Amino acid sequence: MIKINSSSLKYHRIIRNRVMAVILTLGCFHVEAQDIKKDSLSCKDPENQRIENMIKSTNVVNFSGGDFGNDSINRILNRFYYDQFRHFQDPRAPYFMFMSRSGNLALGVGGVIRMRGYFDWNGSIPTSGFSPYFIPIPKSPTSDKELAATPAGTALYFTLIGHNSIFGDFMGYIEAGFSGYNNRDFKLKKAYIQAGNWTAGYATTTFEDTKAEPSTIDGSGPNGINSRTNVLLRYMHTFKNNHWTIAGSFEFPSSSISADGETTKACKDYIPDGAAFIQYQWLDGASHVRLSGLARGLTYRDMINEKNRTIMGWAAQLSGIIKVTKGLNINGIVSIGQGHESYTTDLAGGSFDLIPTPGLPGHLYAPTAVGYVFGATYFFSSKVFSNLALSQQRYYPKQNPGDSQYKYGLYGAVNLFWDITPRFEIGAEYLAGKRMNFNGDHGNANRLTAMMMLSF
Repeated sequence: MIKINSSSLKYHRIIRNRVMAVILTLGCFHVEAQDIKKDSLSCKDPENQRIENMIKSTNVVNFSGGDFGNDSINRILNRFYYDQFRHFQDPRAPYFMFMSRSGNLALGVGGVIRMRGYFDWNGSIPTSGFSPYFIPIPKSPTSDKELAATPAGTALYFTLIGHNSIFGDFMGYIEAGFSGYNNRDFKLKKAYIQAGNWTAGYATTTFEDTKAEPSTIDGSGPNGINSRTNVLLRYMHTFKNNHWTIAGSFEFPSSSISADGETTKACKDYIPDGAAFIQYQWLDGASHVRLSGLARGLTYRDMINEKNRTIMGWAAQLSGIIKVTKGLNINGIVSIGQGHESYTTDLAGGSFDLIPTPGLPGHLYAPTAVGYVFGATYFFSSKVFSNLALSQQRYYPKQNPGDSQYKYGLYGAVNLFWDITPRFEIGAEYLAGKRMNFNGDHGNANRLTAMMMLSF
């Protein structure tokens, strides 16, 4: 028998702990598919430290007198922040979470007060969102400059997060915000239920890759992204040691068709949109590459031949985010499609899913659109970070109309955020945009935006 004295055991424990610290720092390996464990927060890079600060800022209220530990709390809150479809501008976890006696169920009521003030010069955009599609051409001397503010993005929400033997991990979420008419109307933004691998309700489309989108103060975001909220039923599953994720959904349709009412007329939508993606991720999901697809049926009435016609729309998207260093992320999106224009942030401003076929009255077709997005994020610390976003949306009809129709838009943004506390954030952003028409006319716009946000 080999005898080991206490000093040797102590030495071996020190070596073991140091080795484990190095492994966690370099890799933070093995996070389960559907809940990212607290091990991922052991990676003390600024981005994860920022999330950890948010989690610590949540206060747990327990009226039942039950005993629950930090593991239960962290597990529940991690599922709130580590979500494939969580957008940068989504509200943070509630300041107060009401925990059940067992620690397997938490209810939160929260909100966010977001105020944006902006100044436009060298051409202004008549919307609070900085969308190049709405840049006026020709430039009007009465709207060359504008100073305005908006509460758009202010929201209230309820979330119920838990686990049971029937549904496994589940979450119910309802959010409504002030972003309707004149940016002051209160309207529903999201309402869905997640249970295991399934999501049902009013949620972010499966075709959108929110993690690959650059973070902006601007509510519209880069004009080359595909962004939409649909009523849907989605299945998503992660496997192979958290390296692969697949997802597919049926989504209730809402088309935008350019019909004149005389030779053509839009029919009511009745064919569901189908969206799917396959994704490879590493570094516990901090980096990923995703290939997404969209298919939809667009129906209209040929009034000349008195016949309903259905055109198949489609889109494909390659997107991803790569953690280059602890403080630097780069991300990008490239998409192409026909008949998916209402999913884009720029072309959704018009009716471009189907347009008239040149020289063939009574017929419509799905034009081509292409979007590009590049972004970079640098964390100076867990409280201060900056983003760069460059984007373009291009429109390719079969025939050059040679008129004032939108041809392409350019979008650029650079910003700086400061989390003064985990609940109070301020930021500033410079935006530049350009709209080009088919006839060669173009317009520019510049905007300086300041933002303050309080989450509760």
